[in-house]
Amino acid sequence: MYPSRRGFLATVAGGVVTWGCSESDPYPGVTRYVRYKQDDAVKFGVLKGDTIAEIEGDLFGDRALSGNTVEAKNVKLLYPIEPSKVLSLAGNYKDHLDEDQAVPENPEVFYKTISSLQHPGDPIVMPPDSNGNLHFEAEFVIVIGKKAQRISLEEAPDHILGYTCGHDVSERDWQDGDMQWWRCKGADTFSPMGPVIATGLDFEKSTMRLRLNGEIKQEAALADLIHKPAETVSFISHYVTLLPGDVIFTGTPGQTSAMKVGDVAKVEIDGIGVLINPVIAG
Repeated sequence: MYPSRRGFLATVAGGVVTWGCSESDPYPGVTRYVRYKQDDAVKFGVLKGDTIAEIEGDLFGDRALSGNTVEAKNVKLLYPIEPSKVLSLAGNYKDHLDEDQAVPENPEVFYKTISSLQHPGDPIVMPPDSNGNLHFEAEFVIVIGKKAQRISLEEAPDHILGYTCGHDVSERDWQDGDMQWWRCKGADTFSPMGPVIATGLDFEKSTMRLRLNGEIKQEAALADLIHKPAETVSFISHYVTLLPGDVIFTGTPGQTSAMKVGDVAKVEIDGIGVLINPVIAG
């Protein structure tokens, strides 16, 4: 069970991931929205304890609890929003930069494909022609709440709905050999995301970790981001209009290494939760 002291629980048993929140949540001001499939219907809800309270209305506008609830273990959690585009930052932690690499003056932005998104608990698929140099990259993800076009730094926080966990899976041989990063970071299943959108989170008090088969491989304070969410959203909005539901992966810290088939990767952010994905062969 991971990690009760941070308010979010994820239990793995027989290959099945069960989600929930601790009743003694140390982040009482945080609301966690989920997107889930119940029977054949896709719904949004608020996760509290082991229960999801269904919401009706617009996640980006007027919304209210419908009065219907369901146990989280009885539904399938999906990546928490369907974006019109997925953006990501490179080199956004000093300890991820090479010794001779300058700190970027502005956020260094690239695109990931929508088809690379993967649900919590579902597998990261290693392509059959990969040489096995598939690296983990834990990432803190911004979720846009309303249209942002040429907005100021001061306006940017009002355009952010909340935050979620992301995993920027990277095939390093392709990253080094290809002219563009279209497949090394955009192949199918290379962008797991979720399990919740946390609103009301003071992210600078949070720490992010990646555990591979239970061992901590990455750990960083989100306060160490070079370009913070407000700056990132404002900068991007001057060139690309951001729409409600768009997501921005904000870069990975420290050093990374290869995963192998059979590994289980967990991206964990205090106050948000745990994103769990196994690695399988394609």
